[in-house]
Amino acid sequence: MSAIWVVVADSSRARIFSAEKPASPLVEIQTLAHPQARLHEGDLVSDKAGRDRNPGATSHDMGNESDTKREEAIRFANQVCSTLEAGRTSGQFEKLYVIAAPSFLGILRKHQSNALGKLVTAEVSKNLAGHHPSEIRKNLPEYL
Repeated sequence: MSAIWVVVADSSRARIFSAEKPASPLVEIQTLAHPQARLHEGDLVSDKAGRDRNPGATSHDMGNESDTKREEAIRFANQVCSTLEAGRTSGQFEKLYVIAAPSFLGILRKHQSNALGKLVTAEVSKNLAGHHPSEIRKNLPEYL
């Protein structure tokens, strides 16, 4: 059993690391991917947003292009939180550090259970999902 987990995520990738001791290096134990988050908006929706034709000379979009991207981020945040929750309920960690892209960090917070939230020791608002484990480790306290 590893007492410490570190999740490093953005809207398309989450990497879960463990550390056996507070000063140990990080060891990657799982990677989650959500390739839909990397698609262009047009690839995620089948049609353009509806248009509102007013009697006047202007028209207005009926949808926001970023809505679909946000929905994909929410789906992935739910998947990440479910994976972390499974680790929590099976007793695989006692402390959790969360490093996530700023916009994704807020979404993760909203979708984690209260019990999981209580195990979060610290959060780092940076996008380090593609970085080497030694670089990620430098952004955490010396003793986890």
